Amino acid sequence: MKKIFYLILLIPFLAISQNETEYMVFENGLLSPKLDKISQFESGLAAHNKKYHKEGPFGARVYWIGNGPNTGRYLWVMGPLPWSAFDTRPEKEGHDEDWNTNVLQYMMPETNQTYFKFEAGLSNFPKDFTLNKLLVDYYDVKPFQNGKAMNLLGKIQKVMKDKFSTEAFGIYTNELPNTKEGDDIAFISFFEKSAWMGEDWKFADKYNEVHGAGSFETFLKDWENATQGKYSEIWHFRPDLSGLTGEVKVAERQ
Repeated sequence: MKKIFYLILLIPFLAISQNETEYMVFENGLLSPKLDKISQFESGLAAHNKKYHKEGPFGARVYWIGNGPNTGRYLWVMGPLPWSAFDTRPEKEGHDEDWNTNVLQYMMPETNQTYFKFEAGLSNFPKDFTLNKLLVDYYDVKPFQNGKAMNLLGKIQKVMKDKFSTEAFGIYTNELPNTKEGDDIAFISFFEKSAWMGEDWKFADKYNEVHGAGSFETFLKDWENATQGKYSEIWHFRPDLSGLTGEVKVAERQ
């Protein structure tokens, strides 16, 4: 509902601004293999990606989800690319038939498709790196509180860039949000070793150093007023199943 409301307000301006600036999105497909067909599923998925999604904006990466309700499922991620690219998506010969024959038949019907906008202005990619593990924190934003939540994330970004400047993270917003899903915003941290999860960052202290004494407590209250829940997943990059490598270039995330 909130998406529709905002779009109604913006209709007079869409025709003017649509072609002036294009932002980047990721297409995410949640895949659930049949438990007795995982080997066939992985073989078919790997071959498909390396043939049809190995380069450019339509290149794809695959992640295995290691916790929560989606444990054991796979996330197929294509992009980043602008929405306009979907209008010129090449129809490679045999693509759909290959997917249906070598991937889809080994899947269960429980799937999901999402599109997330990359918020470059709130993210930080200080250097090139290679994907390994991702901590994905999803937040459910209360109705009509998206602007407040984004402003608060701007304060988080300042702390991260000032105090943890070498840490790579990305902010992504759901282009087609669903009030039942609770995944309006995704805060993704990229890390190499699992030991990273156990580090004590003393984040509250660092936040207060940047924004002033007592500011973190205020932030928590404001964040509570803007959001209504969170859940987290750890994704493991699977280069063997992906079309693209795990190399992430700073120039592609600006």
